[in-house]
Amino acid sequence: MKRTHFLIGFLALLALDTLGQIGFKITGENVAPIQIGLDFASRLLSEPWALTIALAYGGAFIVYMTLIRDAPVGLLFAASHLEIVTVTAASMVLFGDRLNLIQLFGCAAILGGVLLLAKTETDATHI
Repeated sequence: MKRTHFLIGFLALLALDTLGQIGFKITGENVAPIQIGLDFASRLLSEPWALTIALAYGGAFIVYMTLIRDAPVGLLFAASHLEIVTVTAASMVLFGDRLNLIQLFGCAAILGGVLLLAKTETDATHI
């Protein structure tokens, strides 16, 4: 698989996963309180973000299955966890969340780990 296709697919996967998580947050706020019953089910099913979540995760599944066919599995699996960083960044922008030092270190560790894996994958293909 060409590096450009992998990068585009990976960015699409991150965007769809992040959209799904943001959709969960907004849906939770819009349909609260969560209670077992028909009233809650009705509120949930009439929430537009619920459809967005389903479409985002359906799209993410298709993109992931397409990528996993040709991309290095270890790198793809690790890179797909960058969603934690993108959701964290989106929640800071959209919801005013703040990071403490430990959370910032965790995001940096995830980014660093994925970059190291990507570097070892590209080095291994040149041997």
